[in-house]
This record gives sequence, structure tokens and C-alpha cells, in this order.
Amino acid sequence: MIKREMYMRRIRPFIGLDLIKVMTGIRRCGKSVMLELIKQELLQSGVSPSQLISINFEDMRYSHLQTAKALHDEILQRASAIDGKVYLFFDEIQEVKDWEKCVNSFRVALDCDIYITGSNAKLLSGELATYLGGRYVEFVIYPFSFAEFIELYQLIAPEESIQKIFQKYLLTGGMPYLSNLGYADEPSKLYLNDLFNSVQLKDIVKRNKVRDVDLLERIIAYVLANIGNTFSASSLAKFLKSEQRTVAPETILNYIKYCCDAYLFYQVKREDLQGKQILTSNEKYYIADHGIREAVYGGNARDINLILENIVFLELLRRGYQVTVGKIRDKEIDFVCHKRSEKLYIQVAYLLASPETIAREFGVYDHIQDNFPKYVVSLDEFDMSQNGIKHLNIRDFLLMEKWD
Repeated sequence: MIKREMYMRRIRPFIGLDLIKVMTGIRRCGKSVMLELIKQELLQSGVSPSQLISINFEDMRYSHLQTAKALHDEILQRASAIDGKVYLFFDEIQEVKDWEKCVNSFRVALDCDIYITGSNAKLLSGELATYLGGRYVEFVIYPFSFAEFIELYQLIAPEESIQKIFQKYLLTGGMPYLSNLGYADEPSKLYLNDLFNSVQLKDIVKRNKVRDVDLLERIIAYVLANIGNTFSASSLAKFLKSEQRTVAPETILNYIKYCCDAYLFYQVKREDLQGKQILTSNEKYYIADHGIREAVYGGNARDINLILENIVFLELLRRGYQVTVGKIRDKEIDFVCHKRSEKLYIQVAYLLASPETIAREFGVYDHIQDNFPKYVVSLDEFDMSQNGIKHLNIRDFLLMEKWD
């Protein structure tokens, strides 16, 4: 287990408080490990192991507790035998029907500290907001960053250069379990395929009662092929029509939303930087883990410019930025990033191989007059910074403590 300090730093201030700590993210991204890291900190601080109650609702041994009433009765009974504060850890809580009611009841009835995980963004919508309004704090957990990947990969290949490790990261991505497979190609692909099928079946088809699985698969394949490209539901509907599938754009949008709710894809809206408004069409989508794309669809090496964008986008989310695609006149900036009073602009390229490419990538900033940091990141080894715009190798960019 690596100490995922980026997340622990955010969670630590809330340990012991009566706010419910909710960890969400794609299946198998490391949410259960975060619960273990929190337990370790509690035990080191003097909490007794007998004060911890942990239940993973994907474990068949707890299938009898998958209703609010059964879980409520079980926890109250177990808590009655514990002296002092009770620490409750519920993994994949969405498997419990009406879980919001019993979790809120624990908060009221017990001296407790509650941690829950789930693989669906709707976990925190609707009823939960009603029952727990203002009484929970959410942490989205992502697959390994490049820095975390290096930490584990160097245990397997301590002599490997950062360049070689990055090439591996481009193809395998950051799902934590791959380290147990030694990042071997075939077992890793098999595992990621299985993970993808699990997300598709359990978190998308089953949860949303999707009847037309063939249509869902076609839509997912289209989004995978067009990661980082702008497209509309209408253009996807036209594409499907060419494949003899007539589908309403609303249906397509619903299916893509189901994928986003399962944290398979992330939607990025476009922002008109002159009119300062969010544009309502032609969003971009990125995948939660580019290794899944390579295993399921292939072509990461061929589409390396899109994969580099995907990697940078996920790193921005990990660091807490809100991200849009910037449009200014006839030009597009890959990422406009906001975090409180901070703002960054980032343009991602594969290689600045010609004067025309350099002019294009740096030229997107021509009409931006503010003094916020502007970056062009690529795989080039030489610094080509100019006119106050910083150029960085993407590996260096990903490993920087702070961008300013």
C-alpha cells in the first residue's frame, strides 16, 4: 500500500468530526485502500481496534445487511458493546437499499465517525442531499497519478529511467491492482478488460436498467475512439444512423450520463473566454484511466496526443481544479483551470516538431490579456518557452509540486 498522501492531506482535517466522509470514484481505483489508510492513522493515534466496524457490501457474507433496516439493527447491536466513539467503514454503500436513512440515523443515535465509499456519482444526489444536507464531505479518488505510478513501478524496476516508466504509464494507466501483476502486459490487459466489463455491467447496465446493451456498447466505443475530441449527441446520432441504428440524441446523452455517473468518463464543457459563458454543445469527454482504453479499444500509441491530454486532465482533477475547454475567437485552449483564486491555461501537444506547430500551440494565447500562468506541455526535451508562456516536458509538468 502506498500512502496516498495527496488524499490523506485532504481527509485528515475531517477525521473524528461528525461530518460523513464520502469517497467516490471508478470501481477499483483504490477507495478501499483509502479506508485502510484512515484505519491505520486511527490505530496509530490510540483508537482501539475494537472501536472499528468495517463492512464491504460486495462481500457475499454481508448480503443479509443490504437493506437499511437490517444494517441499522446490526450496527446498533454491535455498537452497544463498544466503549467510546465508534468508527464505521462502509465500502460500496450503494448496494444497500435506502442506505441514506440508516447512515443518517447512526449520525444522530451514536457517538460515531462514519466513512463510506461508492462507485456512482448519484450517490450524493437526490435523497442523500435531503437526509444529509450539509453533513457530509466528498472526496473523489482517482487511479494513480504518474508520481504514484513511479513510486510503485520503481519497486519492480529500480533501474528504469523516468522516460521508460512514462512509456509504460502511457499504455498501462494507473489502476492500483496492476502493481500486483508486476505490470506484465497480458495479465494487465486481461485485468483491465475485466474491470471495464464489471463497470459496464454492474455500474451502468444493472444500475440504470439499460435494455439496449448493444447500443450502449456502440456509444462507449465511439466515446473511447474520440477521447479529447469535441462532438455532439447529434453527430454521434448521425454516425449510428450510418451503422443502421436510429437513435434520438436524448437517448445518447442519457447513456453517456450513465457512464459519467459510473466515473468511466468525465465531461468537460467548453467556455467562451470572451463572452465568459459556458457553451451548451460539443463537449469533450475523457476516460477515468487511459490504460482501460488501451486494453479495451487499443491505439494509445497512435492517438498519443489525445492520451497526453487525458493524462493532464486527470492530473488537474486530482489537484482540485475545475476544468473547461477555452474558446477564444477561432482558437481553442485545451484546458482552462480554476481553483479558488487560482487560474491556469494549459495547451497539450505531442511534439513541437516544426515552426508551424510551435506557432499554433503558443498562438492560442495571442488574445488572452490576463497575467495568469500559461503553459504549453509536450514530450519535447528542450525548453521552448517564449513571450512569458512556459514550455515544459509533460513528465516534469506532472511531477511538479505546484504550478505557478
